[in-house]
Amino acid sequence: MSPEKPLVYLILGAAGSGRREILANLIDGGLAGDDRALVLLSADEPPADADARLGTPQRWHWDGERIDAPPPGDATHVFLVTDGRGNPIEQIEAFHGWLDASGGELARIVCVVHCALTERHKQLLVWYDACIHFSDVVLLNRREGVANKWMSGFQARYAAQFLPCLFELVRAGRVKNPALILEPQARRMTHFFDEELNWEVTGDDEEEAEEGGEEIEAQPEEDPYLQRRLGGRRVKDIPDVAKYLA
Repeated sequence: MSPEKPLVYLILGAAGSGRREILANLIDGGLAGDDRALVLLSADEPPADADARLGTPQRWHWDGERIDAPPPGDATHVFLVTDGRGNPIEQIEAFHGWLDASGGELARIVCVVHCALTERHKQLLVWYDACIHFSDVVLLNRREGVANKWMSGFQARYAAQFLPCLFELVRAGRVKNPALILEPQARRMTHFFDEELNWEVTGDDEEEAEEGGEEIEAQPEEDPYLQRRLGGRRVKDIPDVAKYLA
């Protein structure tokens, strides 16, 4: 990571999953004394009690295509919390463009799982599949009353896919090691943010093309969650999380 650039964290998850409480714990326990945090909250989410622990959070706006957010300024760490009632894929795509323009450098994407909500509505597993595909860290929160069997099954779902992201339990809004969660090491499945990896070679055989001196055409590799059908609809549909929220 470049020391001149602020480290940027994207916080995914459904509204009511405890993201701001956890974020306050990450900032309190994971940043050094000379670090300066800037928290960006969606303008579409109402204030919460935990906001008082986030310094002076600013609001970002999204018109469905573009994120408009305050610049990092002198912040060393920027935390952008998504709209927990909106489509995370659309926001991730818009965040990519904002990140380039902000001058920041992506450190990690963190997904907070509302376990009790997901246990009640199994349709949300597909929604979290999408979020976790983009995540470096998955924090399991709101586990009160959730069956141990469900918790084991949820984690086994992703272990079977050999996902590289880190899974951690949250207890009373706190993680065991905040610095570990904030460590700027990529563990996500997607290559959408990895410019040097985000290319594919087209042609029948790369080696044959190289030996024959033929020109190899390279083009950006499209993430499966960002692919669209003719007409603009995503190839991979995910549920509308707002339908399952109070």
